[in-house]
Amino acid sequence: MTQYAVTDPTTGEVVETYPSFDDQQVQQAIASAADAFAGWRTTPVAERADALRRVAALHRERREHLADLIVREMGKVREGALGEVDFAADIIEWYADHAEEILADRPIEITGDGTAVIRKSPIGVLLGVMPWNFPYYQVARFAAPNLLIGNTVLLKHAPQCPSSAAAIEQIHRDAGLPEGAYVNLYASEDQIAAVIADRRVQGVSLTGSERAGAAVAEVAGRNLKKVVLELGGSDPFIVLSTDDLDAVVTAAVDARLDNSGQSCNGAKRFIVVDELFDDFSAAFTERMRATPALPPTADDAVLGPLSSEQAAARLEEQITRAVQQGATVLTGGGRQGAYFEPTVLTGVTEDMDVWNEELFGPAAVLHRVRDEDEAVAIANGTGFGLGSYLFTTDAEQADRVAERIDAGMVYVNLVLADSPELPFGGVKRSGTGRELGLLGADEFVNKKLIRAR
Repeated sequence: MTQYAVTDPTTGEVVETYPSFDDQQVQQAIASAADAFAGWRTTPVAERADALRRVAALHRERREHLADLIVREMGKVREGALGEVDFAADIIEWYADHAEEILADRPIEITGDGTAVIRKSPIGVLLGVMPWNFPYYQVARFAAPNLLIGNTVLLKHAPQCPSSAAAIEQIHRDAGLPEGAYVNLYASEDQIAAVIADRRVQGVSLTGSERAGAAVAEVAGRNLKKVVLELGGSDPFIVLSTDDLDAVVTAAVDARLDNSGQSCNGAKRFIVVDELFDDFSAAFTERMRATPALPPTADDAVLGPLSSEQAAARLEEQITRAVQQGATVLTGGGRQGAYFEPTVLTGVTEDMDVWNEELFGPAAVLHRVRDEDEAVAIANGTGFGLGSYLFTTDAEQADRVAERIDAGMVYVNLVLADSPELPFGGVKRSGTGRELGLLGADEFVNKKLIRAR
């Protein structure tokens, strides 16, 4: 069975274990969520919103403790951990504050007499399968809108995040949500397949790897269940013009090292026009080299360890293979346990494995391009399509290139600008569906037509 355990990535030591659910406990969890749905769906929207406000308030009240848990679970730099708790609270509160707008009837102008509206109603029990890299944020953006709508939630967190998973469940209980409205599952992959297949479960949302997404989508498809997938990314960072190269380099380093390089929508491929490439490459490489990997609790830590020694070893293997196939390392490439040096690669071509891989850690690839057309071709030249970043001083070019990029999100002249109201999601191998914003509250609802005369 899957082992739920906290392994401190700074030492590799298993510091706490949690018992996995047996099949009976899984069935009890589904039954609890199904039973709760009957009452939760009829609870007035204002009361559901107030419950979410209490969930947000408890995140803020317990932020220090919650941050400490994920520093220990996955090595997140502590300032980043505190920021994640705050962002999760902001997301939950945003949905509570926009309940009326989200659930308002949408009138339809009709031909003939009478009226027609689209009314949103809940569909039932939902399953969320969440990753380790943002233990609170990922849960908030799935659970908050669906609880507001009146669905109930089963939540299977990553096996290395059992303590934060328990803390989130406790917060929902302490906020006064009914028993079964939010249920944590310490379940195995086989058990999760059975949960998806269960007729009481109406949909599933997964954030994770392509392999996990394909497995979940296969089971969901066989059982005719709605599925939302947020998978990997190899986001391009395109630089076509600038009047402040130093600011662009700062943005590039920030976008690559956020969460120690372990963000699905982190900038990973830096595509720079020829006349700016040499200066950008020199400054970017030096800034990366000058950012040491430090213990996550250090006051000046920007880059901490990766989530595990296995994650660091996997990144090391990718870098080694890229060099064997002809890429050049400008800086970095080494690791010590779970700590990985900031790394910059160049000379990556389409025939190399790394061209089509996601580098999940503090490693970047630099590409020199002649012009806008070549930049777009390289940006679109992988199977990924999550986010993207574009820097240019030409407003018309910004609009034109943003239209041409195959991605779910394009950020122009800024990075790290996620916000509760902005939809998040991708295309191609990066997934289907959206989370956050109004679109995030539109995935698991019955958009019911009511036509009257």
